[in-house]
Amino acid sequence: MTVIAHISDLHISNSTFEDDTFFKAAEQINDLNPDLILLTGDITNNGYYSEFQKAIEYFEVFEAPLFAVPGNHDARHVGYEVFEDLIGKRSWTLRGFDELNVIGLDSSVPDLNNGHIGRPQQIWMEQEFDKCLKESGCSIVAMHHHVIPVPKTGRERNVLSDAGDILQSVINHNIAMVLCGHKHVPHIWKMENTLFIYAGSISSIKLRGKNVNSYNTYFISDNSIEAVLNRVNGDKSLLGKFDRI
Repeated sequence: MTVIAHISDLHISNSTFEDDTFFKAAEQINDLNPDLILLTGDITNNGYYSEFQKAIEYFEVFEAPLFAVPGNHDARHVGYEVFEDLIGKRSWTLRGFDELNVIGLDSSVPDLNNGHIGRPQQIWMEQEFDKCLKESGCSIVAMHHHVIPVPKTGRERNVLSDAGDILQSVINHNIAMVLCGHKHVPHIWKMENTLFIYAGSISSIKLRGKNVNSYNTYFISDNSIEAVLNRVNGDKSLLGKFDRI
């Protein structure tokens, strides 16, 4: 059994981030003892160097290895360069981790809210998919922007501009899971054999309606994938349990 914690949209800043909520969630995640933590963007609210520096300090509380991709807020004010200096590569591959293959994609565009993967990154992604197909295990994609619109998030204008191309690549390569953030609303779609799972915000005050701060956990066995929504206030609910194909 492999356990993944999926966090997103911290929005670290002096105005939009609640550190008490973050530390409470971090304690819960450490108690869960996940094999890894995937962070799908918007670490910061403005992309400032000082916000990324704070993020590094906050990440030290996690006991499991953490892998992150940038969001649109991280790409503001030349934050995409700071991300690589302080966090790591904006696109990456984690292969053979506890029989997992994880591909992280940078869907951000500097100083724009819209998402875009781009043809060069798509070609690289498909090459990585081909390598993953030769290996056993569960293949996962992590990115910030969603590929399929999220219900109850208002007028849709932030789906990837090349969503159709990315969707086709993911489906054709039989990717097990696509993990996203961005809208601060947890949700799950299933299309053919692929799960598209969105995380809420773990620590931002920018929440829609009655949504509360939350994160997702995934329990991956040889036969199934179980997705759980964890509200930081302690409530949990099952997003879905699916047979692995």
